[in-house]
Amino acid sequence: MTMNLDSLFKYADPIISEILNNALSDKEISAKEGIELYSADGMNFHLVGLVADEIRRKRVGDIVSYVVNRNINFTNVCIKQCGFCAFSRDFREEEGYFLPTEEIVRRVKEAHQVGATEVCIQAGLPPDMKGDLYENICREIKKEIPDIHIHGFSPEEILYGAERSNTTIEEFLKRMKEAGVGTLPGTSAEILDQKLRDKISPGRISVDNWEKVIKTAHKMGINTTSTMMFGHLETIENRINHIVKLREIQKETGGFTEFVPLNFIHTEAPMYKHQLHEGIRQGGSGNDVLLTHAISRIMLNNSINNLQMSWVKEGQKMSQLLLMWGANDFGGTLINESISTSAGSEYGQLLRPKEIRRMVREIKRIPAERDTHYNILKKFEDGNEEESELDKITNISQFGSYVELVKINKFNYKNPRRK
Repeated sequence: MTMNLDSLFKYADPIISEILNNALSDKEISAKEGIELYSADGMNFHLVGLVADEIRRKRVGDIVSYVVNRNINFTNVCIKQCGFCAFSRDFREEEGYFLPTEEIVRRVKEAHQVGATEVCIQAGLPPDMKGDLYENICREIKKEIPDIHIHGFSPEEILYGAERSNTTIEEFLKRMKEAGVGTLPGTSAEILDQKLRDKISPGRISVDNWEKVIKTAHKMGINTTSTMMFGHLETIENRINHIVKLREIQKETGGFTEFVPLNFIHTEAPMYKHQLHEGIRQGGSGNDVLLTHAISRIMLNNSINNLQMSWVKEGQKMSQLLLMWGANDFGGTLINESISTSAGSEYGQLLRPKEIRRMVREIKRIPAERDTHYNILKKFEDGNEEESELDKITNISQFGSYVELVKINKFNYKNPRRK
């Protein structure tokens, strides 16, 4: 593969060629060089993808992993009003819902029964929240399903929980770990540039506090994912600086399990619908999405092994392409996906394991089920495996949907400020 690339480099721009050669030699690519790669077009564009794919092959091989999980977004009521979020409702709106803990546990049980090894729990920030809510949710889940992995509570939620508990981030994380949290999603990151955050999500967790939660979690033995939302108002420099910041954190802590580029879903996003900012975009183009994943792989080489793409944002066929542009993980089955769906994503709420395996085999790679920490649970090399319990489900409506959830009266959010 490398020899074939060498023969192609003579047709490339000399600067791009030198950067890609350095990347293949496992040299660290600088922010300036990362920005240069975004200018690639023609032959240079395709070479960036080929190099990212080669680095992926050398780093993690030909396995494409996925996790059987369920998303549980237990409330859409939130005190923040981020410009990109179409999921949240403030406490005055009729479509606000709040799942009681017993319903959350029921959903975890349901997922576990069809083979889920992980539940991803994230939600809005409800006003007047009790400081021990998150802990109690985790304790009740673990009491009923002790072997399920709880991947839950973003840095924003950890900060909010600490504030509502009148305690420090470190003490709150300690309590969450004791309650059963296994890992944190590295969401609420968007773009780690404070000036831009103040524009698209004023009042949201600051860059400094996001970094503080992440580093504290890592030092306590709680791994996290890492993410970046792109395709809205950010510049290429913003993206590259974000990736570099994640790389520096990883060098210090080693606590990131993966990196996930998240394309901005514009359709229902308030800041796009109401054109709140001049120059706001409709997410990244096809070329932009491919380059962003490839450059992420190239820049995070030696730091974060796993690059996950988001099938719920990009769709199935684009996801296959991204697996040839540096990605090696298909993400989760999700079962319920509310946040991207509410923003206008059209790619559904559930992807069955057998569908993931089919798509992986179509691009001549090896599908494998993993756990949250990327330990491989089972490889599927021959294609003759039995269907899982989740594969056998023919009526996915049994799991419900976000559209239905906001209409269920018994889950309506009860505003404690109203008498």
